[in-house]
Amino acid sequence: MSEQSHVTRALAQYAAGQRFAALPAPTVHAFKRVLLDYLTCALTGAQTQVARTLREYLAQIDALKDAAVVGTPLRLSAPNAAFANGTAAHGLDFDDGHTQASAHPAGATLPALLAAAEAGGAGAASIVTATVVAYDVMLRIARALHPVSARRGFHNTPVAGVFGAAAGCANLLGLDTRATLNALGLAGSFAGGLREYLDEGADVKRIHPGKAARDGVICAELARRGLSGPSRVLEGRHGLLRAVAGEDANLGAALDGLGSRFAIDDAYFKPYPCCRHFHAAIDAIAELKRAQPIDPAAVERIDVGLYQVGYAGHEHRHCDNLLDAQMSAPCAAVLALLDEEVTAQSFAPESVGRAEFQELIGRTHACVDDECERIYPGRRSGAVSIRLRGGHTVRARVVDPRGEGDKPLTDEDLERKFVANCEPIAGRGRCERLLAAVWRFETRADVEQLYRWGDG
Repeated sequence: MSEQSHVTRALAQYAAGQRFAALPAPTVHAFKRVLLDYLTCALTGAQTQVARTLREYLAQIDALKDAAVVGTPLRLSAPNAAFANGTAAHGLDFDDGHTQASAHPAGATLPALLAAAEAGGAGAASIVTATVVAYDVMLRIARALHPVSARRGFHNTPVAGVFGAAAGCANLLGLDTRATLNALGLAGSFAGGLREYLDEGADVKRIHPGKAARDGVICAELARRGLSGPSRVLEGRHGLLRAVAGEDANLGAALDGLGSRFAIDDAYFKPYPCCRHFHAAIDAIAELKRAQPIDPAAVERIDVGLYQVGYAGHEHRHCDNLLDAQMSAPCAAVLALLDEEVTAQSFAPESVGRAEFQELIGRTHACVDDECERIYPGRRSGAVSIRLRGGHTVRARVVDPRGEGDKPLTDEDLERKFVANCEPIAGRGRCERLLAAVWRFETRADVEQLYRWGDG
């Protein structure tokens, strides 16, 4: 039988066998970058109403205090801390991602691994290794599903995220290949998440990574205790790949370069707190503004060109709530034109309620651009055309949005994002200690900083 007939087992063997000593230095540094961005997103997202509501419920039903909830003095069981932190990390749509997988890995994996590590006393090297494993398993599965899964209505983050969290936790717990295979088999029955939230701006999107993180902890712990799952849960005739992507699943993407190329190296980071599908369009408008000031009052029409997956479900012009606004390409385009920078505050009700915003949103249209579609999912591009009074039209096309490709965010960019968003919440001293903990993560004493949220 071909290697692709044993996709699940190959991923389980990789997850069980990966060790810190085998990781290249750039990959260890890539871990630190995703950890810093995760802390930024989890700490800011913890302030949202969705995160607060979930915490209040979990605090009522959970008497254990094994793991920290980021940004609060609350402690919960490892699964529920993972649930709370994963939800917070996605609370503002500011978290990292992977273009070819179209998924957000940090919120689905790091909350699970940090909670399990804290509860079990695992050290820094183990956390780094488990995170690399989790990113690989999650993003390879998501790449095998995408873009068919998205077109069928599935949200790759929770669908693939639970496998990554389960695999990472299995590595952290020291499970062998057989037990890790069971953890993945169990994860298959926890995998799920629909994109129907796009049509209503429903809060459920925020909990998708948290759900995956929580369930990944549970799957690994159940496998540790001997519960079994199907050994071909991915490639089997009733397995995930066939169920979600059918005959169009790309099994090769799940195994190509496994163990020699690490998906965490290719994570992108968001400069804007909204859906990544139209970040290139935001960059295109910024490029036009740098070239020539644009008077919003002179704009007759804005056209935003995207690929089909980015267009479908993101073409709406209503902004009835925060998620509606963050998922709308026309909304983001107008904000990019009106505001000096697109920030979390840009999507607030008072911002999208401005008269000038309301005037322009009615003149803004999203469409499928042939060139954007041709190069997707390899490149997440965008094109913008702005027609001005008098018939003059300005245009720009951006192939890679800022944060990936040949325009990655630097370590300094990530530090600025962290400080700008988190210092008002946590204070300068706490932020400085957290930055030190991230950049010197191999020191066990620094790891403890990630768990100390109740001591001021």
